[in-house]
Amino acid sequence: MSESSFVQPAVPKFDGHYDHWAMLMKKFLRSKEYWGVVENEVPAAAEGVDLTDAQRKHIDDQKLKDLKAKNYLFQALDRSILETIIHKDTSKNIWDSLKQKYQANKMKVNGEKNGDVVVVEKILRSLTPKFDYVVCSIKESKDTDTLTIDELQSSLLVHEQRMSYHIEEEHALKITYATQSRGRGRGRGRGKG
Repeated sequence: MSESSFVQPAVPKFDGHYDHWAMLMKKFLRSKEYWGVVENEVPAAAEGVDLTDAQRKHIDDQKLKDLKAKNYLFQALDRSILETIIHKDTSKNIWDSLKQKYQANKMKVNGEKNGDVVVVEKILRSLTPKFDYVVCSIKESKDTDTLTIDELQSSLLVHEQRMSYHIEEEHALKITYATQSRGRGRGRGRGKG
């Protein structure tokens, strides 16, 4: 078979059957050598650390792979689903969001005590400890007996965005404080003598 007759595999389209699609998509992304960035995310350079050219190239290569993986994920999804994940910044975040949403829906479809209530409770119990205050907040401010999965997802996304904003803000304050402290520390020793 000549190279010109080689057929590229089609991007698996998401048809609502998450487990089957996820298996096909994972194999597809592995065949393109992009699964690593979906599974592990792109490594980030630490602030203030000078990278070697090789390290910088590796991170740039990983960012490009992530961009290509995101493109394939976008191609696999229809517009209504795309609108729920378009703000996700990495292919890993997109994958994790889809997994969380559609495996939860699968629990509901398979009849586990039916209804959003059980699914919402399972999702809230399955969140990592960093979301503990969010879970408390949701349980106190919302009636979990009437909370839908989509409402829960929206609420969790809002909290996640607030958490990442506060982390960025805290990081900026630490840098500002460290810079000011260094500046004050240098001036104090000179005046005495």
